[in-house]
Amino acid sequence: MDKRTKKNLETIYQKLLAKFGPQKWWPAETKFEVIVGAILTQNTNWGNVEKALANLKKAGILNPDGLRQISTYKLARLIKPSGYFNVKAKRLKSFIHFFFKEYDGDLSEMAKEPLEILRKKVLTVHGIGPETSDSILLYAYKQPFFVVDAYTKRVLISMKLCNEKSEYDEMQSLFTKNLKP
Repeated sequence: MDKRTKKNLETIYQKLLAKFGPQKWWPAETKFEVIVGAILTQNTNWGNVEKALANLKKAGILNPDGLRQISTYKLARLIKPSGYFNVKAKRLKSFIHFFFKEYDGDLSEMAKEPLEILRKKVLTVHGIGPETSDSILLYAYKQPFFVVDAYTKRVLISMKLCNEKSEYDEMQSLFTKNLKP
């Protein structure tokens, strides 16, 4: 990557930081809530995810055992505000199955996994792609992963740093190679 790209990315970062300040994002009370929120926020806005999370909290099942024990049908009804609720209920159930199979439902066991291996494993879960996986690693586990979302892609395209056909990993590497973690 050339020096101009590095400078452009640093300039964008500094302008956003100056305008908005540190965001202290992701709004959640627990690591597990971050993970569930990351799955629920796929193709929807955060306001609707908050409603779905509130429903899970009210039902007392926003925890690994609670999501493990509830039926997919009942789970779908609770997360309905997040949109695509039948699909997302299956994705949450797939994650919970993976979580118990690999880590016995223990977030601290999951945290012990080397990051690159953990990322590869999380990406094997049905319905979890790079953006969701990296959101989990960044926001739940405070690891330096750059999350590429639709807004990021639009900015990169408008600056001619990538094109419509650019892959997630290609766009992510623009940031990881040119910015400090």
